[in-house]
Amino acid sequence: MLMHPEIMMSLVHDRHRELVAEADRGRLLRSARRFLRAGREPVRGHPAGAKAAGTLAPCESTAVAPAR
Repeated sequence: MLMHPEIMMSLVHDRHRELVAEADRGRLLRSARRFLRAGREPVRGHPAGAKAAGTLAPCESTAVAPAR
């Protein structure tokens, strides 16, 4: 069976989109399970009772005192 190249590329792109969507659903479910489990048991790689530090600097005032 000989298929036109454009049809084959269309099928490949559709399959790729399906695989990406499936991976996104898996990540979303894993994230939701981790969130629901957060109060019950520690997640691997995160110590129990530790607060998330985040990667952004805290919002502190950096104003300089006025000159006298």
